[in-house]
Amino acid sequence: MQCPIARSLERVGEWWSILILRDALHGLTRFDEFQESLGIAPNMLTRRLNALVQFGLLERRRYSEHPPRDEYLLTERGRDFRPVVLSLLAWGNRHFAPEGASVMLVNRETGAAVDPILADPATGRPIDEPDYVLVPGPAASGRILQKYQAVADVRPARKRTS
Repeated sequence: MQCPIARSLERVGEWWSILILRDALHGLTRFDEFQESLGIAPNMLTRRLNALVQFGLLERRRYSEHPPRDEYLLTERGRDFRPVVLSLLAWGNRHFAPEGASVMLVNRETGAAVDPILADPATGRPIDEPDYVLVPGPAASGRILQKYQAVADVRPARKRTS
C-alpha cells in the first residue's frame, strides 16, 4: 500500500512492538529488561525485536561475547516514534482511563502535567480540522489522488526544488 499510515502500521502495528518501543524510549535496552517489563514470552519478544531491527527502529549491538548477549538501541527512526507514543498515552488517558491517569507526561522543571499537541512549525498553531486537511502528495497514486482530492479544498503538495 502507498498509504503512509498503512506502511507505518506494517512495521509497528502489532501492539507488542509499540510497547517495546515505549520501553526503549524509557531507557530499556536489554532482552531481560523488556521481558520483565512486559511479561512477554521469550519467543514472541525475540520475533518482535528482530522485526524492529529489520525495520530500522532498533539497532542490535553485542555487549557480551561469553555468553553472547545483545542490547537493542533506538535508531533515529525509533526515536522519531516518541511523539506517536506520547499521543497514544494522552489519547488513552483521555478516553480509556475512567479511574484517572496511571502515567502522565510532565514538565521536568515544573512538574506540571502537559498534553502533547501537533503544531504547525510555521505558525505554532495546533494542527486540527478544519484548518488542516490531508491532501495527495507529490508521489500519490491515482487511487490516493482520487481519495484525497475530493475532500481537500487545496492543491496537492509539490516537490520542492533547491
